[in-house]
Amino acid sequence: MKTRLSPIKDAISVSPTIDLCAAKLPRPGNCRRTPASTCRRLGTGLMILACGVVVAGLTAFPASVSAGSFRIYDHSASATGQASAFTAQADDASAGYYNPAGMTQLRGVQLSAGTTLIAGGFSFQNAAGTQANGDLRGSVAVPPPSNIYITANLKDLGIGSSDSTAVGLAVFSPFGTLTRWSDSSPFSTATTKAAFELIDIRPSIAFRPIPDLAIGLGADIYTFSGAFGEGQVERQFRWPGGLGIPAGTGMELNGRDTAAGFNASLLYTPLRNEDGRPLVNIGLIYRSQATLHLDGQLLAGGTRVADARTTFVVPQVLTAGIALWPVRDKEREWKLELDVDYTGWKSVRNLDAHLSNGLTVATPANWNSGYTVMIGTEHKWLNPAPLPDWDVALRAGYWHSQKAIPDQTFNPAIPDGDNHAVSTGIGFMCREHGRFLGVIPCGGSDKALSPKGLGVDLAYQAILYEHRTVAGNVNPTVNGTYRTTLHVGSINLRVNF
Repeated sequence: MKTRLSPIKDAISVSPTIDLCAAKLPRPGNCRRTPASTCRRLGTGLMILACGVVVAGLTAFPASVSAGSFRIYDHSASATGQASAFTAQADDASAGYYNPAGMTQLRGVQLSAGTTLIAGGFSFQNAAGTQANGDLRGSVAVPPPSNIYITANLKDLGIGSSDSTAVGLAVFSPFGTLTRWSDSSPFSTATTKAAFELIDIRPSIAFRPIPDLAIGLGADIYTFSGAFGEGQVERQFRWPGGLGIPAGTGMELNGRDTAAGFNASLLYTPLRNEDGRPLVNIGLIYRSQATLHLDGQLLAGGTRVADARTTFVVPQVLTAGIALWPVRDKEREWKLELDVDYTGWKSVRNLDAHLSNGLTVATPANWNSGYTVMIGTEHKWLNPAPLPDWDVALRAGYWHSQKAIPDQTFNPAIPDGDNHAVSTGIGFMCREHGRFLGVIPCGGSDKALSPKGLGVDLAYQAILYEHRTVAGNVNPTVNGTYRTTLHVGSINLRVNF
């Protein structure tokens, strides 16, 4: 018979309720392989841990690097430079993330690979004046969220006679990164370190049923890999002492899983110029929710206490955008875009922990769905006189995003809050008789698999969080004012075949 516990008010106090729970707890299953004294400490202490510390921090497995709780919006430098207002443009290989229907705009085989460097930090001060500082486990988050995209027009591959169908594969990090707070922070019993390095493997196909409408369909395979960080969800914290467990003992809760979802997208072009290039695009993409059953362990001082399972629902996301080109001719292009993104965080109602001893720890989350509004622009010069056989683009953008996590269940592992981002970027694409870096021919060859274009995109983004004062949290040590500023640098290399 499973026992279900409600969260307690103070995660670090040893209340009579916790003592009662501890008295009913079975010993961990691995006691035969550990010293008796250790088993007694762990067996007695597990319930207080489950009733208190897990409640205080389990609501925040991941760590934030971007807007919308811990969701990452920046998945290519060409889009990051425009504050990710790219859903309706989607005219390079990163369409595989932003709007797979946009792959129908691309010819041949296109490849893009890049990474996002994230720096910055967090600060905290409570009503008593106690301060703490946090970072991304270093001056820059390592490993950085990275991406790779490949798209192919089937006709250009010799498959079929119509150029209206394209396929693609995208690999990127849709959620999370790393956070680290001092072991001596006031809320070290809630969190000291956290990691959530989820990757999404997305195969997709796009086609045009009519000339001005493209539709994209794809799968989202969410998983963890040791090649992209810890290979699991991980949260570490400090034991407050009592019940035979030494104060300051390092605790860890981890888990991993693989889950699948789907996405559907469209791109509608109601207006074109005389060359057939879009002057107005309307883009839409829906990403379904997916459920991760995070199976892992609860550890104390590196020793297994119990197996643990927590269910996390990857939220559904709907993004719509409209792009206008006031200028689009053979010499230059100027685009303006507005995107609105809805993330259904309300699906995260709880993060209950189910332990192998039959205990269920009630862990409310009650996150709120929210919107992010993104505005971006790109001005591109085509074959300018100083750089013939090159396209040069300047980019800029702004977004505003709403916080998702309420004060009551806030955890410093995710320094979530309303925030603003300002972006800028530049892009170079070399074609035909140009030379990339002055050395590598960019095109002009008819040989199979010879590049027809080489490019690089660079972007910088500052994410400025509004100061957030948390009050009424289930763990009073978390109450206080948080300040967060992040700096994002993105680079992507592109090759068109």
